[in-house]
Amino acid sequence: MINKVARNEVRKSRHARVRAKISGTESTPRLNVFRSNSNIFAQIIDDVKGITLVSASSIDKDLKLSNGSNTEAATKVGELLAKRAKEAKIKKVIFDRGGYLYHGRVKALAEAARENGLEF
Repeated sequence: MINKVARNEVRKSRHARVRAKISGTESTPRLNVFRSNSNIFAQIIDDVKGITLVSASSIDKDLKLSNGSNTEAATKVGELLAKRAKEAKIKKVIFDRGGYLYHGRVKALAEAARENGLEF
Protein backbone atom coordinates (compact mmCIF):
# COMPACT_ATOMS: atom_id res chain seq x y z
CA MET A 1 0.00 0.00 0.00
CA ILE A 2 1.30 3.43 -0.93
CA ASN A 3 1.34 5.97 1.89
CA LYS A 4 0.70 9.49 0.65
CA VAL A 5 2.41 12.32 2.51
CA ALA A 6 0.01 14.87 3.99
CA ARG A 7 -0.33 18.15 2.10
CA ASN A 8 0.69 20.18 5.14
CA GLU A 9 3.92 18.17 5.50
CA VAL A 10 4.77 18.90 1.86
CA ARG A 11 4.02 22.59 2.48
CA LYS A 12 6.31 22.59 5.52
CA SER A 13 9.20 21.16 3.48
CA ARG A 14 8.59 23.78 0.76
CA HIS A 15 8.59 26.48 3.44
CA ALA A 16 11.85 25.14 4.92
CA ARG A 17 13.48 25.32 1.48
CA VAL A 18 12.40 28.93 1.06
CA ARG A 19 13.45 29.86 4.61
CA ALA A 20 16.94 28.51 3.96
CA LYS A 21 17.32 31.23 1.32
CA ILE A 22 15.51 34.23 2.83
CA SER A 23 15.80 35.92 6.19
CA GLY A 24 14.38 39.14 7.56
CA THR A 25 16.74 41.81 8.82
CA GLU A 26 16.15 45.05 10.67
CA SER A 27 16.23 47.09 7.45
CA THR A 28 14.10 44.62 5.43
CA PRO A 29 12.05 42.35 7.70
CA ARG A 30 10.20 39.25 6.50
CA LEU A 31 6.45 39.28 5.84
CA ASN A 32 5.22 35.81 6.75
CA VAL A 33 1.76 34.46 5.86
CA PHE A 34 -0.02 31.58 7.57
CA ARG A 35 -3.29 30.34 6.17
CA SER A 36 -5.57 28.03 8.14
CA ASN A 37 -8.93 26.65 7.05
CA SER A 38 -10.82 29.29 8.99
CA ASN A 39 -8.46 32.31 9.22
CA ILE A 40 -5.39 34.01 7.75
CA PHE A 41 -2.50 35.48 9.71
CA ALA A 42 0.37 37.76 8.67
CA GLN A 43 3.44 38.90 10.61
CA ILE A 44 6.39 41.13 9.86
CA ILE A 45 9.41 39.52 11.53
CA ASP A 46 12.99 40.57 12.26
CA ASP A 47 14.81 37.22 12.14
CA VAL A 48 18.10 38.64 13.43
CA LYS A 49 16.54 39.65 16.76
CA GLY A 50 13.88 36.95 16.59
CA ILE A 51 10.94 39.29 17.21
CA THR A 52 7.64 40.06 15.55
CA LEU A 53 7.48 43.75 14.67
CA VAL A 54 3.90 43.95 13.34
CA SER A 55 1.08 41.44 13.02
CA ALA A 56 -2.47 41.27 11.69
CA SER A 57 -4.99 38.50 11.31
CA SER A 58 -8.58 37.86 10.37
CA ILE A 59 -9.45 37.36 14.06
CA ASP A 60 -8.41 40.92 15.01
CA LYS A 61 -11.12 42.85 16.80
CA ASP A 62 -10.41 45.89 14.57
CA LEU A 63 -11.64 44.12 11.43
CA LYS A 64 -14.92 42.63 12.77
CA LEU A 65 -15.07 39.96 10.06
CA SER A 66 -17.84 37.36 9.94
CA ASN A 67 -15.82 35.00 7.71
CA GLY A 68 -12.03 34.96 8.01
CA SER A 69 -11.37 32.37 5.34
CA ASN A 70 -12.11 34.18 2.08
CA THR A 71 -10.18 36.52 -0.22
CA GLU A 72 -12.13 39.53 1.05
CA ALA A 73 -10.87 38.87 4.58
CA ALA A 74 -7.32 38.38 3.28
CA THR A 75 -7.51 41.74 1.51
CA LYS A 76 -8.61 43.47 4.72
CA VAL A 77 -5.78 41.78 6.67
CA GLY A 78 -3.27 42.98 4.06
CA GLU A 79 -4.57 46.55 4.34
CA LEU A 80 -4.44 46.46 8.16
CA LEU A 81 -0.92 45.00 8.12
CA ALA A 82 0.33 47.72 5.75
CA LYS A 83 -1.27 50.42 7.92
CA ARG A 84 0.38 49.04 11.06
CA ALA A 85 3.70 48.73 9.23
CA LYS A 86 3.51 52.40 8.22
CA GLU A 87 2.96 53.33 11.87
CA ALA A 88 6.04 51.28 12.79
CA LYS A 89 8.00 53.02 9.96
CA ILE A 90 8.46 49.83 7.94
CA LYS A 91 8.41 50.40 4.18
CA LYS A 92 10.26 47.49 2.59
CA VAL A 93 9.82 43.78 3.39
CA ILE A 94 10.72 40.37 2.00
CA PHE A 95 7.61 38.31 1.20
CA ASP A 96 7.48 34.77 2.61
CA ARG A 97 4.42 32.94 1.34
CA GLY A 98 4.92 30.14 3.86
CA GLY A 99 5.07 27.32 1.32
CA TYR A 100 1.61 28.16 -0.04
CA LEU A 101 0.96 28.85 -3.72
CA TYR A 102 0.87 32.53 -4.65
CA HIS A 103 -2.81 32.31 -5.47
CA GLY A 104 -6.15 33.10 -3.88
CA ARG A 105 -5.99 34.34 -0.28
CA VAL A 106 -2.19 34.63 -0.17
CA LYS A 107 -2.16 36.68 -3.38
CA ALA A 108 -5.03 38.89 -2.15
CA LEU A 109 -3.19 39.64 1.10
CA ALA A 110 0.08 40.44 -0.72
CA GLU A 111 -1.52 42.72 -3.30
CA ALA A 112 -3.53 44.59 -0.65
CA ALA A 113 -0.35 45.17 1.35
CA ARG A 114 1.43 46.43 -1.78
CA GLU A 115 -1.40 48.80 -2.68
CA ASN A 116 -1.31 50.28 0.82
CA GLY A 117 2.38 51.16 0.84
CA LEU A 118 4.52 48.09 1.52
CA GLU A 119 7.29 47.40 -0.99
CA PHE A 120 8.33 43.85 -1.91
